[in-house]
Amino acid sequence: MDLNGKSVLITGAGRRIGAGLAKAIAARGAKIGIHYNRSKKEAASVAKAIEKQGGTVFLTQGDISDVGDCGRIIAETARAFGGLHVLINNAAVFFKTPLLQTTEKDWDQTLDTNLKGAFFCAQAAAKIMQKNGGREDRALPVRVRGVGALGASLPGPHIGSIINIADWAAIRPYTDYLPYCISKAGIVAMTKGLARTLAPKITVNCVAPGPILLPEDFDKREKKILVARTPLKRIGAPEDIINAVLFLLEGTDFMTGSTIVVDGGRLIA
Repeated sequence: MDLNGKSVLITGAGRRIGAGLAKAIAARGAKIGIHYNRSKKEAASVAKAIEKQGGTVFLTQGDISDVGDCGRIIAETARAFGGLHVLINNAAVFFKTPLLQTTEKDWDQTLDTNLKGAFFCAQAAAKIMQKNGGREDRALPVRVRGVGALGASLPGPHIGSIINIADWAAIRPYTDYLPYCISKAGIVAMTKGLARTLAPKITVNCVAPGPILLPEDFDKREKKILVARTPLKRIGAPEDIINAVLFLLEGTDFMTGSTIVVDGGRLIA
């Protein structure tokens, strides 16, 4: 997909990886819908940075654990841009939930935001994407140094893309974070189901990050252990996830229902 002029909505785009995605995709010429819930100042800062570079931005606030807000967020963005081509389900909550202390409130907050919210945002987005019509361009040529362009831009039925951000813990769960891990495992399953349902016009894929942007108060000793257990011996950077998302959007049009794990090799450790 050629992102220039396309409309892209990113949930949870005020901070961290979401903010990085917004800036990187805006640099490709896309119009960016920045969703936030509580991070109003951060979202405004991201929007200002994009506008400073000549980009087009629309800010939308909402709690995606509320189905009504999911529909409104999608509708407002599509109305502002005259349509919607890409949805990136990035918003999520993450907090410790030891098994024997986990409450129903903990469960509901996590699953409602991370899984239910992503599902109903995807549902609302798909309804709008199906109205795009026309014929989209398939993947742009990928240029490899010393080789040249691989593939060509071919006409195809692709009119939209949904990318879900999961977690490598969907496959190898963390202890003390079971509701979170279950929600992300649901995202992986949802990706496959949506891909089958929405093919061939809308592709649906998933990126599952490993250790990226650790919390500022993350224990230094635990960080050393984490790095030691990671085959590539480092913590991932936001760019690692951004590049995976850009590949799914720009690098291929023959991929759907897939999950790309970007974890420095943690799954094989």
